Amino acid sequence: MKRRDLIRLAVGTVLAQPLRAFAQAPAKVYRIGLLGPLKGGPFDEPLMRGLAQHGYALNRNLAIEQRPAPALAELVASQPDVIIAGGYAAAVAVKQGTTLPAVVFSAGDPVGIGLVESLARPGGHLTGISDVSVEVTPKRMQLLKEFAPNLRRVAMLWNADDPAMTLRYRASEAGAKALDINVQALGVREPADFDQAFSAMMQDMPDAILMVSDPLTNLNRKRVFEFATAHRLPGIYEYDFIVRDGGLMSYGLDLDEAFDRVADLVDRILKGAKPADLPFEQPTRFRFAINLNAAKSIGVEPPASLLARADEVIE
Repeated sequence: MKRRDLIRLAVGTVLAQPLRAFAQAPAKVYRIGLLGPLKGGPFDEPLMRGLAQHGYALNRNLAIEQRPAPALAELVASQPDVIIAGGYAAAVAVKQGTTLPAVVFSAGDPVGIGLVESLARPGGHLTGISDVSVEVTPKRMQLLKEFAPNLRRVAMLWNADDPAMTLRYRASEAGAKALDINVQALGVREPADFDQAFSAMMQDMPDAILMVSDPLTNLNRKRVFEFATAHRLPGIYEYDFIVRDGGLMSYGLDLDEAFDRVADLVDRILKGAKPADLPFEQPTRFRFAINLNAAKSIGVEPPASLLARADEVIE
């Protein structure tokens, strides 16, 4: 063999060794802890799509553990790199029970419920997506009144044990009163309370229903649909998945955009950013959905103006 061929072979062997070592090195697996009802529920798919947009995939470079809010200690013991907390109870648990970095979603107004001192400078180990009920609720009331022009009284269902949802209810109440709509306040704390709420409506029937979304009301949403259908009441909800499941109308944040931003915050933390330096973000895209079958079930033809503005019309 010629000398130059020997040199070429030796150099190629040296260069190939680190390349093979790099190819065989396992990818780093990031551990995300989910606290609250995120995976397996209506937020599961948008969450996973958001993480995928940032290059994270299960069984490749991502592992996920989920626990309910009371089991925070178990989640912390699994040593996640970051926690995503869904809902008020989960947000309060991570604030009080750990110093691990956390991204908060659907926990209401983070300043109003005392999670952080300000959106711009959250400090501590929490950041996330904030609530915008004060801005969004008047729009829900306007849509409801456009669907039912004679609307004078709306029943509001919310979880009265959840301070974040109570703040959201108060924002809804203020929005209704600004449009000269009276409010029938029906706070619930457990599934049995829905029967009491329905009885209260039977005694003094409202013209429409607004349901504030949280795990309790979401789990009982079909009971609300059934009552609304039986009594020919229009209803408006906060998320479009509720309309796909049988509700009449919804106006609320775009879940794909919201969870893409959740995933972006997670990605930045995994790459070294501190939650204290990441302001709480506010949603910027909202979706209006309407279900024609639900409208038909209460004997009302939706106004053409509403259908023209809907982001999604379910038939």
